[in-house]
This record gives sequence, C-alpha cells and structure tokens, in this order.
Amino acid sequence: MNQGISTRRVPLRQFSVPLSATRRGARLARLLATEKLLAWELPLDPARLIVAELATNAALHGRVPGRSFRLALSVVPSGRLRIELTDTRGDRLPVSPRASADTHAEAGYGLLLVEELADRWGVLYGPVPTKTVWAELDPEVPGTPA
Repeated sequence: MNQGISTRRVPLRQFSVPLSATRRGARLARLLATEKLLAWELPLDPARLIVAELATNAALHGRVPGRSFRLALSVVPSGRLRIELTDTRGDRLPVSPRASADTHAEAGYGLLLVEELADRWGVLYGPVPTKTVWAELDPEVPGTPA
C-alpha cells in the first residue's frame, strides 16, 4: 500500500547564489543563469532576458549597502522553470507595469517586459526585510509556434 505518496512538486533541478547588489552582480546573475540553462539544456530566451531585468531591478531598486541579492532557478518535473530574485528591500515594492506604462515614464518598462515574456510572475513578501520577485516559464511544446 502506498499511503505516503506525495503529490508535491519537488524541483528536479535547483540553483541558488547570492550576488552583490551592484551592476556587476546583475551582470553575473545573467551570465550564471545562461550557463545553468545551457547545462540543463533549456532554451536561453526568454529566461535570460527575465533574469537580466529582475537582477537589474534588484541591484538598482532593491539595493541596501552591504547586503546582497539572491538569484534562484528551479525546474519542476513538469518542466516549468521558476526564476526568483530576492532582495532586502521589502519596503520598496515593484510598481505595476500597466500603471507605470500609463504615466508615460522614461523608465519602468522592465516589469512590463517580464509580464510579456513570463507565463506568470509575482512578488512574495518576507521574511522581513526581504521580497522575492518571481517569474515562471512553462516548457515549450514541440510543434507549437513560439
């Protein structure tokens, strides 16, 4: 009898690394994500574009001097890729991409890009003082248009 079978989605692959909250750290996040995607034989884009945008946001808007941000990538058995960027500025929440697009701002279109490229995205708050901005990409199905 299999009474203890769990249906919880345990990641098949996981990667996590702390990086300095600087432009160099954001660039390194993109490069490390690219290497991990290649090693996992996953498509580079749009994942590395999402990582680049979220890492840049973490370095610019989530920066606290002396504290780092964390890049985490995981793939669950269904093939879904989850990208997470955690910073220590839980008090600075991302602005809704649609709201910032309506104000004709010179900047702030990065999350609009994430919204367009990701299948899902959102923000998790805590533990204090952190927040995690995440995005998920569903696996590509062979034979379907990109």
